Amino acid sequence: MIFLDNQSTTPCDPRVLAAMMAWFTEDFGNPHSSEHAMGRVAEAAVEHARGEVAAAIGADPREIVFTSGATESNNIAIKGAARHARRVGDPRRRVITVATEHKCVLESVADLAEDGFDPVVLPVRRDGTLDPERLEEALESPTLLVSVMAVNNETGVIQDIAGIAALVKRHGALFHTDAAQALGKIPVDVGVGIDLMSVTAHKIYGPKGVGALYVRRRPRARVAALFSGGNQERGLRSGTLATPLVVGFGVACAIAVAERAADAARIGALRDRLFGLLDRGIAGLAVNGATAGRIAGNLALRFPERGAQALMAACPSLCVSTGSACSSAVVEPSYVLRAMGLSDAEASRSLRIGIGRFTSATEIEAAAHALVAAHALQQA
Repeated sequence: MIFLDNQSTTPCDPRVLAAMMAWFTEDFGNPHSSEHAMGRVAEAAVEHARGEVAAAIGADPREIVFTSGATESNNIAIKGAARHARRVGDPRRRVITVATEHKCVLESVADLAEDGFDPVVLPVRRDGTLDPERLEEALESPTLLVSVMAVNNETGVIQDIAGIAALVKRHGALFHTDAAQALGKIPVDVGVGIDLMSVTAHKIYGPKGVGALYVRRRPRARVAALFSGGNQERGLRSGTLATPLVVGFGVACAIAVAERAADAARIGALRDRLFGLLDRGIAGLAVNGATAGRIAGNLALRFPERGAQALMAACPSLCVSTGSACSSAVVEPSYVLRAMGLSDAEASRSLRIGIGRFTSATEIEAAAHALVAAHALQQA
């Protein structure tokens, strides 16, 4: 099998796996049982990992809240901010997001309508970027929160987060970004004006089932908890932390920081090689979204005439996708591509190819050969 779906998930780095193993076996203490030695050892490991996650995004360790992943982090950020605002009598009800966001952000914002909030979903330009003038217009009404993802999970398009954050701050709203696809791929720094940020481990060669929410301390971003429990994680996310997963997340972040530039250079070269081979073998091939402003590992392609599902069926050993893994249970044209102005027919001819840390040059050659052959076969 050739795995080229690294935007959906990534394999666990062997160094991450090695760091986790002892926490499943010998060092299995509960990190919240600090009254005895094994609990304190686990607690220290969690706090060390918290520091590594914080360092990866330019945050203070006290601003990191561990969660089960970016979906939970996004829900806490968006719904938690709204719940707190309503509780303290904040009159602002507008919550703004973008049509190409991850489903969990779009659904979280939509859910707020039931609580009397005003969800606003802004369109994007043909290249997948947000027009700041459209955001400025939307911010003319008193706004509580704006949520814009840093890197799109389907197209790899990078938003101008610093510019958007500055605009949001001028209007006095909170700014949240889903940075699940950005961490480890581009520089990420909460200091540009971010109040809330969601990240996850399994997109950066860490384990599935753990993520984090950054919550700014000064000036404090106020967020209410979504469920009750033992008040772990500053009271925002009750429940016993999975020490092995948290430790793995921390190691994955440390590796991502140390190796990001080298990874990006190698992965970008493989991406360019793959596109060059495909472009030579398939006339009329097109790239969806901005070609320059995207992460190195993403190749969002639109094929001429033939459907993506048929291409995938003709290449059973090739692991690619037609869109976001969050919607994989429903086979339909990508809502992200439709929001960018593509027709259903164009979207149905599109594939997302994700190249990662462990992709080899040999796999790139084999993938190109398979796709070119499959496309030629469909035309025959």
